[in-house]
Amino acid sequence: TVSAVLGVLYALMEHDLKRLLAYHSIENIGIILMGLGASLMFLHSGHPALASLALIAGLYHTINHAVFKALLFLGAGAVLHATHTRNMEEMGGLAKRMRWTAMFFLVGAVAISALPPLNGFVSEWLTYQALLQGFGTTPSLIRLMFPLSGAMLALTGALAAACFVKAFGITFLAQPRSEPARNAHEASFTMLLGQGILVAACVFLGLFPTVFLKLLDPITQQLTGQQLSAQLSAANGLVLSGVAAQGGTVSTLGITLMLLCLLPVPLVLWLFFARKARTRIGPTWACGQSGLTPQMEYTATGFSKPIRMIFKALFRPRREVQREYDFSPYDAKSIRFESHVEEIFQTRIYHPVNRLVRRLSLRLRALQAGSLQAYLIYIFITLLLLLVFAS
Repeated sequence: TVSAVLGVLYALMEHDLKRLLAYHSIENIGIILMGLGASLMFLHSGHPALASLALIAGLYHTINHAVFKALLFLGAGAVLHATHTRNMEEMGGLAKRMRWTAMFFLVGAVAISALPPLNGFVSEWLTYQALLQGFGTTPSLIRLMFPLSGAMLALTGALAAACFVKAFGITFLAQPRSEPARNAHEASFTMLLGQGILVAACVFLGLFPTVFLKLLDPITQQLTGQQLSAQLSAANGLVLSGVAAQGGTVSTLGITLMLLCLLPVPLVLWLFFARKARTRIGPTWACGQSGLTPQMEYTATGFSKPIRMIFKALFRPRREVQREYDFSPYDAKSIRFESHVEEIFQTRIYHPVNRLVRRLSLRLRALQAGSLQAYLIYIFITLLLLLVFAS
């Protein structure tokens, strides 16, 4: 749970598109381990059916993560190939120049944000089902772990959606912020083909999860003694169902068909009320200015600032502002702004461990004296210790 929440929080602070996706790998591995951990707790408390459900949720999210994260990294690679930068602050407006890449990246963003009807929604829904049913079936204080994890999973999903609104909006929408973004070009056919195959996989795994769940029966049978694909499938495989009677049901295919049925409604309204209406085309309102410019756009830094302020105890943000003046101290010629957040796992875990290992290594260097007699003594002492332990 901590991995999921911290991963998505640090992803929100990133401006490097590939590092943002890498932090989301930490988040999704945390979600996978929620399912596997819940499965172990259910198995220990004597609920093999729920253990199978949680195991299926973890395994299904593993497959889904492999699909939509590969799609997003291929999209990021196409953007890097076209703009020669990974900094989202130097992008913008790429949807007009890279239409197919933008559409494929949007599908991956919807999938990783666990929005219906794509595959990320299905596996996270199964994880929710396992966690919610764990509260009423496990004893003592163990049951508190399940609603707590469910709440943190909900927070993770909301932050992931916000993060990919930022990633897609700052990268592909509005106006180009740099010359490389203005000169960007669409990726080659082979690069688009790889993304298209993964988009089809995201759609198939989202719309027809019950077909794939049958492949997990041998695994759950071996590990928990249960096969749940038949219980998870309802209405001839069109509806995904929870294991218990109080569990929920959902149909991603039904959601898709409902949305398709609603598509003609705007067309019908237009035919009845607006077909003969007069259309006027004018410039976008720019608050009285002569026109919109890239300097008026939201930046990745500005978009993530509210989250940075809410979680400032974790991020420990600091900023540096440098101003240059010509004549008047009230009229700045140029302003340079830098914002930094502390990566707590680097400063509090990895760096101290690194310093400790280096200090120990420096002290152990004294053992490597370059003396043949000393090495023979080491071998002799080692043999004595082995004989003592063997006896």
